[in-house]
Amino acid sequence: MRYSMLMLAVAGACVVQAQPKGGGAPLDLVGDLKQNYTAGKTKILAAADEMPEAGYAFQPVPEERNFGQWVAHVADLQAQFCGGITGDTKQLAAASKTTKADLVAALKASFDMCDAAYDGTTAANANTDVQTFRGPRPRVSWLWFNVAHNEECYGSMAVYLRLQKLVPPSSQGRGGGKGKGKQ
Repeated sequence: MRYSMLMLAVAGACVVQAQPKGGGAPLDLVGDLKQNYTAGKTKILAAADEMPEAGYAFQPVPEERNFGQWVAHVADLQAQFCGGITGDTKQLAAASKTTKADLVAALKASFDMCDAAYDGTTAANANTDVQTFRGPRPRVSWLWFNVAHNEECYGSMAVYLRLQKLVPPSSQGRGGGKGKGKQ
């Protein structure tokens, strides 16, 4: 009896230990992709909001894009990347826009296009080839490419925010300041 109780306790401890952490089922490749896309989307939209209108023209050196051009770059390439997956050929022409309102609207439109691409990605179609400017690629690979591109762009945008004495969204709440500017 004592041995049976010990084995039951050990088995119970193993089951509890094997449960996924963070309250939910373990993520598969597609779930992880969508989670990373959403995290990047949140940071980029917050960075675009954080920068004041005057900061959209900020350019640290002549060889670099200004902040507004970074927003436009993300919007235009996302439209291309995700539109290629969903078949939406709409061009946003964000590079021709200069005001914060117009650029943020284009950015949001690009995220709407990408939301459709990510929401439509499943384990069943993740490896289906899509046509890209780099040739055919598995859908999931191309969407990961978009996530990586967004993170790269956000990194530049975060530096521009810091140069304007603003705290990037990914650093807010971590002792790097309290929202708009250091306080």
